[in-house]
Amino acid sequence: MTSALFSRTSRRGWLKQGAALSVAATSSLRVFAQPQTALVLGDQAGGLRSLFEASRALEGAPFAYRWANFQGAAPLFEAQRSAAVDTAMAGDLPVLAAAVGKTPLKIVATRVGKADSLGIVVQPDSPLRSVADLRGKTVIVSSARGSISQYQLYGALEEAGVKREEVTVKFVLPTDAAAAFASKQIDAWAIFDPYYTIALQQGGRILRDGRGINTALGFITATESSLADPAKRAAIVQFLDRLARAGDWALANPEAYAQAYSQLTRLPIESSRIITARASVAGRPVSEADIAALQTVADRSARDGILPVRVDVRAITDTGVWKRPA
Repeated sequence: MTSALFSRTSRRGWLKQGAALSVAATSSLRVFAQPQTALVLGDQAGGLRSLFEASRALEGAPFAYRWANFQGAAPLFEAQRSAAVDTAMAGDLPVLAAAVGKTPLKIVATRVGKADSLGIVVQPDSPLRSVADLRGKTVIVSSARGSISQYQLYGALEEAGVKREEVTVKFVLPTDAAAAFASKQIDAWAIFDPYYTIALQQGGRILRDGRGINTALGFITATESSLADPAKRAAIVQFLDRLARAGDWALANPEAYAQAYSQLTRLPIESSRIITARASVAGRPVSEADIAALQTVADRSARDGILPVRVDVRAITDTGVWKRPA
């Protein structure tokens, strides 16, 4: 049984949940004895911080750090563009959109998740039964242009033979869209976890999830200025080593990971178990296959007008930063 927090469909309830996801994952600077340098670690909805706090993989790190939490990739990359964060974590298309927006970044690691962690959700009593039924309808996409949800929606429309101009697409940040969906102001919503799981547990129905459309790959990026600083570059390598260690721990301890995520984000344990089970936790150096998969996303996104230009993925990737220890 879900908690009372999730049984309500009020705007107030959704805003409280959004505030929890946004506020719960901020922290003061963690300072260790004689730190070499300090990193600001960009996060989305507390996902990365909960992984580290559960696994304790950052304990004893030879650098100071502070978490900076955002509700979606768009504001996170705005922070990276202004050098307010040293690293960022996001899905495939948001990284490409950030590169188009002249964010001075390099992809330095890959994270592997599951493609059913996002989808198109409709109201439980909606007459919409298939993606083809979206003709003439409005679909809300979160968080902004160039999101994994936009890519998933366009892929689903193409699969169903629906022209994009037959659907009205509007872009709304997740917490605002969540409140509107809960109050039934939105008929169809393309969204990602954790908001996706919350919507489903509040009665939403899946029209189409991301399987067969999205890569399920996420990426860690670092600002070029941080990589150019020898001390920060060394700290980022340490951070990535510990990220891989944290991912291994999460895969081996799924219940402990879910409990830690629930405690940090203040989401019910039922939701947290689902979210963490399909989260991008496994970390690895960027492979040639990863570059090829992301290039396919870049090419399709340029073709479909999601991105205004084609991105050369290799040009924004630095495979020399991190080589995972054996």
